[in-house]
Amino acid sequence: MIKNILAIDDSAAMRQILSATLTTAGYEVTLAADGNEGLECALAERFDLVLTDHHMPVKSGLDLIVELRANHAYKATPILVLTTEDGEPFKDAARAAGATGWIEKPLDPDLLTEVVATLAQTQAH
Repeated sequence: MIKNILAIDDSAAMRQILSATLTTAGYEVTLAADGNEGLECALAERFDLVLTDHHMPVKSGLDLIVELRANHAYKATPILVLTTEDGEPFKDAARAAGATGWIEKPLDPDLLTEVVATLAQTQAH
């Protein structure tokens, strides 16, 4: 069951959109401004889903995913990448890093809510 979501993005506006969209849909949302802060949050508390931007200073989304996947608590946790990239090389790299999937920016709040609900149903079975 997905209740607690970690959303990581270096854009304050995007964090606000993620928080508003997911909170309205009934989820608890923790925000982080970059990959390092996101990793600290993930290690301090267990999340049911991680949403991460790809292009961030210090630590990219894919680097963060690799680190999370190395942690036993996040081996099976769904992790989605929010990105402007749509090419196959990026998708291959995201899969190789351990991403469950990706959502392309600009973000459609309805699509985000739908994807999270679908993941929640998949996890419940």
